[in-house]
Amino acid sequence: MLYRENGQFKTSYRADQQVFPILQDRIAIIVLLGLAVVAVPLLASEYLMRAVLIPFLILSLAALGLNILVGYCGQISLGTGAFMAVGAYAAYNFQVRIEGMPVIASLLLGGVFATIVGVIFGIPSLRIKGLYLAVATLAAQFFVDWAFLRIRWFTHDTPSGSVSVAGLSVFGYPIESPAQKYVFCLAFLLVFGVLAKNLVRGAIGREWMAIRDMDVAAEVIGIRPVYSKLTAFAVSSFIVGVAGGLWAFVYLGSWEPAAFSIDRSFQLLFMIIIGGLGSIMGSFFGAAFIVVLPIVLDNLPQLFGIPIDTAMASHLTFMIFGSLIVFFLIVEPHGLARLWSTAKEKLRLWPFPH
Repeated sequence: MLYRENGQFKTSYRADQQVFPILQDRIAIIVLLGLAVVAVPLLASEYLMRAVLIPFLILSLAALGLNILVGYCGQISLGTGAFMAVGAYAAYNFQVRIEGMPVIASLLLGGVFATIVGVIFGIPSLRIKGLYLAVATLAAQFFVDWAFLRIRWFTHDTPSGSVSVAGLSVFGYPIESPAQKYVFCLAFLLVFGVLAKNLVRGAIGREWMAIRDMDVAAEVIGIRPVYSKLTAFAVSSFIVGVAGGLWAFVYLGSWEPAAFSIDRSFQLLFMIIIGGLGSIMGSFFGAAFIVVLPIVLDNLPQLFGIPIDTAMASHLTFMIFGSLIVFFLIVEPHGLARLWSTAKEKLRLWPFPH
């Protein structure tokens, strides 16, 4: 009975279409935002900011973009790392080649160029799907890796492909301390999270889900597959490109193409599979699982005072981590978001068993 919406009457279409129609949800979100915006920057340690929170926010943003493409539109992509790299290197070029270029503008323009590349490599989705589309997007990964290693113009004539940025500031305020970087990334995540939530609830979101469920039936009822699939690639690539710029500018500071290798693509794909395909909340759950769990597993032997070699601890972390991924996929193939939905349904009837 803790989660019942009885008595919460809707008297207008606007109230009925709220993102969080239940009062308990709205209260929980306000409390969570208050903790994230106010309490965390004041109380969290520098290590927690650098090692956990900042990568969690950026990877959540990238997983959010990928979930729009894979989870909502059903177009499998293995080139997410490539689109992150395009966003990072495009933002870098805007930053170093144009005097006085604002950081936010550089990141957004990096997302625009990632959109262009994503739409180009999304064109094969008009004729192929499934494993064949995954292979086509995988080609983007190899092509982008080659381009940023061999074409020196992209790296501002750096032979190794390694570039760096420093002295970031927004409206005259420097972005140097971990707390400032955290707030900067949190602002991007909140804005894009709200935009993504409203997109998937709107007409374009319903078109994406119709294409995902059965593209032939969607075309029969008047949905244009060309428009739906390419817009999914465009929106997804834009968000992923901005996330790539944040990963390079804010988290790494200095990077090379290997920072956006195919491992990054698989990592993001695992995030949305574990968190829950076709779920905005699942993107956050998956990112938390991928970012936090390895750190916890690495520190467990020290917490319990177990003497263990560093290399052995690293190997055990990978083994346990992989086993947990398989376990979650077997127990709940719809991801952690489904477990969260089930828990909320239980709260609707608690403490009554029926």
